[in-house]
Amino acid sequence: MKEVLIVKHAVGGRTFIHSETDSLRYDVLPDGEGWRITISTPKSAAIEELLKWKHELNVFLFQEFDDQPTRKIWFYVKEGPVGYEDHLEQLTIKARSRIDYVPDEFDM
Repeated sequence: MKEVLIVKHAVGGRTFIHSETDSLRYDVLPDGEGWRITISTPKSAAIEELLKWKHELNVFLFQEFDDQPTRKIWFYVKEGPVGYEDHLEQLTIKARSRIDYVPDEFDM
């Protein structure tokens, strides 16, 4: 399975993080009643801008399989904490809920 993590500005659609083009490591783990997404990345202008818009983020995880359609997971950050720890070079995003779906199952 191949995964792609994308963090975007919900209103403008600007992409802040894209795991296919950015060199980074990430984890998505259950955290209480939600999920914690941790991203190891040096602080940059994109991270600074992301932090300015931390209450307007969309987080997506695309899971691509050889034998089935791609699954898309959309995490709802809402008012969940978003922060950056300088000494760890780590961004943490807490999502309160998520929706899993297969885009191929929707007719356009």
